[in-house]
Order: sequence, then C-alpha cells, then structure tokens
Amino acid sequence: MSRILDGTRFATLLMALMMAFAAQAGSVNKSIKVAAGQQSGGESTVNGSISVGAGATVSGDLSTVNGTIRIDDDVRLDDAETVNGALRVGNGVTAARLETVNGSIRVGERGRIEDGIEAVNGRIEANGGTVIGSGVSNVNGEIELSGAEVGGDVSTVNGDVLLNDGTTVLGDVVIEKAKRWNWGSKRLRKPKVIVGPGSRIDGEVVAEREIELYISESAQVGGVRGEISIDDAIRYSGDRP
Repeated sequence: MSRILDGTRFATLLMALMMAFAAQAGSVNKSIKVAAGQQSGGESTVNGSISVGAGATVSGDLSTVNGTIRIDDDVRLDDAETVNGALRVGNGVTAARLETVNGSIRVGERGRIEDGIEAVNGRIEANGGTVIGSGVSNVNGEIELSGAEVGGDVSTVNGDVLLNDGTTVLGDVVIEKAKRWNWGSKRLRKPKVIVGPGSRIDGEVVAEREIELYISESAQVGGVRGEISIDDAIRYSGDRP
C-alpha cells in the first residue's frame, strides 16, 4: 500500500468510481441501504450515502463520491471508498480496504481490515482488537489507534499519531516530509507522536521533519531516526504525557 493517497491514486479512484456509476445510472442521486443480514454484490452511488445493516455480506465494493458510508457490526465486505464523506465502521467488521479523500474514518472493535486504511484530509481511528493487515496513512488529520495491531507502517505528513492501550505497529511510524503532490496539505505544523502505555513499535519512528515525540515508560520503540534521535524523546508515566 502506498503511504499516502497521492494525486494519481486519487484520479484513479475517482475514475473507477465514475465507471461503476455509469453501469448503475439509476443510483446516481440516491442513498442506498443494505438491510441487516442481507447479501449484496456491491453498491455505488454519486450523491448519496450507503448504509449496511448488521451481519450483512457484501461480496463487492461500496463506493460513493459525495456521501457517508455506514457499516454496522459483523459485516463482511470488500472495499469501501468515498471521495467526500466519512466512513463509520462498527464492531467485528471484515473488509479489504477503507479509503476516503475528504472525510474521517472510524473503525470499531475486533475488526479486520486486510489491506489498509487511507485518507487524505481526515482523522483515522481504530479500536480494541482491530487488526489492519497492511498500513494506515493520511496527509492531514490525527491518527489514533487504541488496542489495535498494524501489520505495516503508520504514516502521515501533517497529523498527530497516538498509539494507546497496547497498540502494536509491526512496521515504522513515519512522519513524511511534505512533497509537491501533497495538494491537500494544510499549513505545516510540528506533529506529535505519542507512544502510549503498553504500546510497541517493532520498526522505528522515522521523522523526515521535526516532530514532538513522547514515549511511555512502559512502551517499546525499535529506534528513532531522521530529524530527531531517541535522546530527543520525552519519557512519561501515566496515561498521557
């Protein structure tokens, strides 16, 4: 998974969505609901939201341009993607990928996101027992993982990263240097990385620009490199620095 959803990836996503909508012209301007326990081969709309009831199975993708996607508990699906809208995902959900350009993403407990979670301008949150197979990335917005496991990197340009409640990151936590194609970036600030109690980064904290780094006394970090070193980290006790 690319670390950040760049302009080329965005254009590809938008084109794929529009092609899907062309095949389903009747659903261009309406919201769609998949009832609890139902099966669906995939749903798409342009100017509408999509909601999926508890225990439903979606064998294809969920996609919209201007709308929120809401997924209740214990749903199984492939990708869920929107351009201008949030993703709200309940507990025990299995999905391949969650992706948005302008909107937040929230994943409940005990989920399994097999590939990864990506946003451009939006907060990302994942909670207790959720396993994210590939990685988590955005450009602008806080990333907060509480009791989750990430199989790859956690990366951002202009957001804070908070690892709480024994979160494990098997890759690196990367604060990227802004590139010209980060067209969605707001005015750059110094991000904070907080590695909370019981949390672990098997890789390194990679600071491609200056950051504030806080590491709990009960946390583990494989190393720090880039614009700061491990000596620059602030150690703390308690729940928060």
